[in-house]
Amino acid sequence: MVKKSISDVDCRGKVVLMRVDFNVPQDDSGAITDDRRIRMAIPSIESVLSRGGKLVLISHLGRPKGKGPEPEFTLHPTAVKLAELLEQPVQFATDTVGPEAESKIKALKDGQVVVLENLRFNAGEKDGDPAFASKLAGWADIYCNDAFGTCHREDASMVAVPQAMGSKPKVVGFLVAKEIEYLSDTIANPKRPFVAILGGAKVSDKINVIKNLLSICDSVLIGGAMAYTFSLAQGGKTGKSLVEPDKVALAKELIAVGGSKLILPVDTHCGDDFRGECNKQIVRAGEIPDGWEGLDIGPETAAQYAEIVGRAKTLVWNGPMGVFEMPPFDAGTKAVAKAIADSDATSIIGGGDSAAAIEQLGFADAVTHISTGGGASLAMLEGEKFKAVDLLDNA
Repeated sequence: MVKKSISDVDCRGKVVLMRVDFNVPQDDSGAITDDRRIRMAIPSIESVLSRGGKLVLISHLGRPKGKGPEPEFTLHPTAVKLAELLEQPVQFATDTVGPEAESKIKALKDGQVVVLENLRFNAGEKDGDPAFASKLAGWADIYCNDAFGTCHREDASMVAVPQAMGSKPKVVGFLVAKEIEYLSDTIANPKRPFVAILGGAKVSDKINVIKNLLSICDSVLIGGAMAYTFSLAQGGKTGKSLVEPDKVALAKELIAVGGSKLILPVDTHCGDDFRGECNKQIVRAGEIPDGWEGLDIGPETAAQYAEIVGRAKTLVWNGPMGVFEMPPFDAGTKAVAKAIADSDATSIIGGGDSAAAIEQLGFADAVTHISTGGGASLAMLEGEKFKAVDLLDNA
């Protein structure tokens, strides 16, 4: 799935409309608490600016209602942070397709950049409105998609805008190119053994991922609360653990389809309350007493999973093994993360909580690729096709 990159087009003196993913977490005061998504966009941004392009950055932030400005969702803090990271001025327009955006874009000089206000302040973004898209596309000579986190969406900025560009260049940024390389191309032709580690709360969130990976992986290791639904499907006792009783039939089906490829925990770290200071015990999987809940994989499972990970040549990890934010129930996630970091395999971390865990534990530099898009990486692991990527220019 090789697409033309921003490096393949001549930017000098041209307006480049770049869809980025600046949907960053903020605290109650609006301060950015994790700027990783902004930092990941820097190579594409600098490629345009260093070659004399006029750069217009568009993104969404949060979930505004699409009825106009909502101050708590303004992109202004991201423009401030970007200026700090680039060490050069970054302009900000307080609208998206209004007069201020238009005047600031027209006034751009070569090598300058402007961030437009939150796309989702306009109902046309989520609705895929052609008129809204045409206005954005009309200002640009080149369209660049560097927003992997929304590539599985069909918002106007992802689909209708590049469609409205007509025959003008439509390319990927370096971040999206890298995500495609690892999440699509590497998985399509993996070195073996190919091992997937899947955690998180619900089987229902990962049904299609589990099914797809069982068809292409050598082993699929299950952790997190979803393991208790599998345990229930095997007739086990789960106490007051988080389970999905309505997904037991599905879990039985996955166990039957997966056979020896599907590997479930053999022990469980339990607590009598959802807090780090609760009473704790380690029990065999499927033997959680009444009044207790599973909060992490047990040490025997962690050791077994680490051994399997250590033999792998390709690794995909999506979802923590337990309540990794709450010691001591972070032990299973730590063990798996360390095994991945110590491995010589091509290791792909599928965004979301897994990315947060690998960063928090200090292993980010020891893995091959950390995806910036939780939902998008899951969709790609499911084998979905992305319209937002398919309509870009082929290399």
